[in-house]
Amino acid sequence: MDKDTLQNKISYSFKNEDMLTRALTHKSTMINIHNEQYEFLGDRVLGLVISENLLKNHGDLPEGNLDKVFSTLVNKEKCAAVASSIDLGDYLYLGQTEITSNGKNKASILADACEALIASIYLDGGYQAAKSFILTYWDEALSTVDLNFKDSKSSLQEWSLKKYKKLPEYRLLEEEGPAHSPIFKVAVNIEGYISATATAGSIKEAEKKAAIVFINLNGIEA
Repeated sequence: MDKDTLQNKISYSFKNEDMLTRALTHKSTMINIHNEQYEFLGDRVLGLVISENLLKNHGDLPEGNLDKVFSTLVNKEKCAAVASSIDLGDYLYLGQTEITSNGKNKASILADACEALIASIYLDGGYQAAKSFILTYWDEALSTVDLNFKDSKSSLQEWSLKKYKKLPEYRLLEEEGPAHSPIFKVAVNIEGYISATATAGSIKEAEKKAAIVFINLNGIEA
């Protein structure tokens, strides 16, 4: 696919398309000018926009809580998901090794390319342009993030240890979807209570969400 299609998709037209080309060029091409440095910058721009948004909308939260929520919004999993939503892998320039191994669908490559794309928009159009892109594609995550879910697994663990001197039991029930975008279903159980399940793009996140469901389902004050 050509770069014009991508620019139309993200509603941003580059004044200097060389910046977009660099953002889309993976180091496996063996070309000296690739997107690794842009990835570094994009990660920082993303972090600034998300932290600014969290402070504006949830400034009453303690710093520790803000930091935990922030981490869930800027991680590689989220960046890869955004990249997949705009089919970014279809526009990447990859070396033959990555082409052969279906690199355009690898979560790590997609996440890095997403950060590089953010950097290219920032360098080409400034902070507001990059901010507009980020808030557009992170809108759902920002509006639906559970401000407490990051602590739920720890809270349930502490409650269970204190009350029963044992840990909750987590089990992986299912794994489905393509390798680059798997979905895991996890169950959590404590003897004598209603078991709870949840799904997410990683086992770790599924366990945290299952802990929330378990706490709510059983009316636990953890």
